[in-house]
Amino acid sequence: MMKLNKIRMSKDGFTLVEIAIVMVIIGLLIGGVLKGQAMVQNAKVKRVAKQADEMRAAVMAFYDKYGMYPGDENIAAIPPGTDNEGNGSGQITGAETFEVFQDLQLSGLISGVYNGTSDLPRHAFGDVVVLSWVNPPGAGTAQHYLRFDNLPADVCLELDTKYDNSTWNSGSIVGNAAYTAGTTVGQLYMLF
Repeated sequence: MMKLNKIRMSKDGFTLVEIAIVMVIIGLLIGGVLKGQAMVQNAKVKRVAKQADEMRAAVMAFYDKYGMYPGDENIAAIPPGTDNEGNGSGQITGAETFEVFQDLQLSGLISGVYNGTSDLPRHAFGDVVVLSWVNPPGAGTAQHYLRFDNLPADVCLELDTKYDNSTWNSGSIVGNAAYTAGTTVGQLYMLF
């Protein structure tokens, strides 16, 4: 009988307090990871907005210096270096959308290397950014727009809410599809 009592008394295990402490620690770790993911997402959204502002500034600096839009310029000496020439129409269209970034790069207004025929900058979510003369759905008239391809719908909604009217098919920021949670918007247009 004495042997049975010793076995019961020496049996080790976790108390409810110890288990509760472990659960609190796990909860804190999960909360920290989720908060970190939210911070990364927020930083990416801010980067998209900043990239749009940087591109506007670079294009306008080019326009101020040369009197023409990059990509659309049709003078061989502008900018210095070897590049393709646009048609000088005042509208960035067709192949000129690729030439924009080569002209900006050759002028020293943006970093990177662009060949003028196929290279485009990428946004924080991994796809391309295009500047062109277009009439996006719901916009009403054709103008120069920055187009961000394949952004998550929640990012599009956040950008549209912060900088426009939060409606996907009207205003200065429009998508080619509704901002449905969990989906990707193929093209988000920001008025240049």
